[in-house]
Amino acid sequence: MFNFLLEGEATGGGWITIVMFAGLMVLMYFFMIRPQKKQEKKDAAMRDALAVGDEVTTIGGIIGKVVSIKEETFVLETTKDRTKIRFLKGAIRSVDVKIADVAAAQAAEKAEKEAEKTEATETTEEK
Repeated sequence: MFNFLLEGEATGGGWITIVMFAGLMVLMYFFMIRPQKKQEKKDAAMRDALAVGDEVTTIGGIIGKVVSIKEETFVLETTKDRTKIRFLKGAIRSVDVKIADVAAAQAAEKAEKEAEKTEATETTEEK
């Protein structure tokens, strides 16, 4: 049944080995290299979108608020005593709270309260 593997070059067994090796390389690309490159792009985008006021966690587990940003570094404020530490941007594990998201949520909440006030005054005027 598998005589072609045992006979080697005489029946083309060398080509099968090459095809199997190429298939293995393709599988390695799709299961190892491609996902890693996607993650690297995602991490780079996260670091590029970093803004002052964001709360981040570093790879060392330090949690704090971004105070200033330069080209490749940022300053993190960590405690109530306002301890400031300078890190490389590559040390960011995750952005926990984006200041832009907080501002948008506060603006939406404020608009909702104003709409409720307007609605309450309109119903009072109708009575």
